Amino acid sequence: MQSLIERLAVDLPSKAERDQEIDRLSAEERKAMFYDWKVWGRPDQQLPAGDWFVALYLAGRGWGKTRTGAEAVRQQVADGTASHIALVAPTSADARDTMVEGESGLLSVFPPWERPVYEPSKRRITFHNGAVATTFSADEPDRLRGPNHAFAWCDELAAWRYPSAWDMLIFGLRIGNRPRAVVTTTPRPIPIIKTLIGRTDVAVIRGSTFDNRANLAPQFLDEVTARYEGTTLGRQELYAEILDDVEGALWSRDLLDEHRVVNHPELTRIVVAVDPAVSSGEGSAETGIIAAGVRNTDAFVLEDKSIRGTPIEWARAAIALFHRTKADRIVAEANQGGEMISQTLRTVDPNVPVRLVHASRGKQTRAEPVAALYEQGRVHHVGFFPQLEDQLCSWVPGGPSPDRLDALVWALTELVVQNRQAPAVVPFSAEQASPWIID
Repeated sequence: MQSLIERLAVDLPSKAERDQEIDRLSAEERKAMFYDWKVWGRPDQQLPAGDWFVALYLAGRGWGKTRTGAEAVRQQVADGTASHIALVAPTSADARDTMVEGESGLLSVFPPWERPVYEPSKRRITFHNGAVATTFSADEPDRLRGPNHAFAWCDELAAWRYPSAWDMLIFGLRIGNRPRAVVTTTPRPIPIIKTLIGRTDVAVIRGSTFDNRANLAPQFLDEVTARYEGTTLGRQELYAEILDDVEGALWSRDLLDEHRVVNHPELTRIVVAVDPAVSSGEGSAETGIIAAGVRNTDAFVLEDKSIRGTPIEWARAAIALFHRTKADRIVAEANQGGEMISQTLRTVDPNVPVRLVHASRGKQTRAEPVAALYEQGRVHHVGFFPQLEDQLCSWVPGGPSPDRLDALVWALTELVVQNRQAPAVVPFSAEQASPWIID
């Protein structure tokens, strides 16, 4: 469908002629032009030409990925090419808050006279022409097992905890003559992203944060440039580079993937480890909050609920995780805050069992035995924890260790490393839990 501005460009090649013609437009025509994505979107934000099955937008923070995905859905609705649409995000809250209700979400990009009807309780958006979209969480892959769709918008695929959700989606993407998917994500070097990039039926569009400079606050650009320019995190989050493992790091992504599982056996012990941040300002580090459990000689990383917040906020998050996982105790580093750490936790729950640990050895000395457990195949991530795994695979001993990594080390030290007299038992095997398989 040719936009109004495209027709003007064809019929009136000069800018002066176009400006004059725009001045003659009626109020209704000007309204239509205001909502014309062909006018306002950058060329790299338009759907690519060609016979592709997946349009993969790999871009940095602030590039405009959400708007691009929402406008792609709007185009499918306008063209009448998709009556059943899937909207898949890392969590159900992400689908609601970003893809639907967000500043650049579906409810914002449609003009008022075509505004869709959103029914949150049914996870359903009904468009003006009868087309229907349904929201899904990648945390619940089985919800995608039954429904069929003609089009899908997948947001932040690289952050999906269970990439098997992608497989379930693809099995159901079969309505119509030309089913398609649009993926908008900041990239990470994980198998599913690498596989998509290598396929001939995938159109890959790359971009950096700075491509959208005109629509971003100068203070934001100054801050992220000063803090992250030239860093590994900046290359990934700003320039959307897919980075290989860092030389000298104790963990590798292949190692994590090799022993990853999607479920776990009954655990004999579970702990929540907390690595408190020194401060809670916008520029402060996060408080690492990791839940892990053990069965025989194998450990299982269950959840990463690290946050940036005040002491009472991270205490609430840790206590909530403690109760949800039915943990045995909370283990908290006490080098920063001492007894105040346990007092803060017990302000939220007076009965929570807390063990304070003190870092008497260097970070590398504490981390190396835990990394050795991974190398022995004795640690399994239950799902995918993108931010934690980024930290593991980018930290080089000698540098400051990040919060999630520290919390993980405390958890596994408590569960496995300290228990050096454990009896010899048969290690956890692949038959005990479904492996993480990505073709």
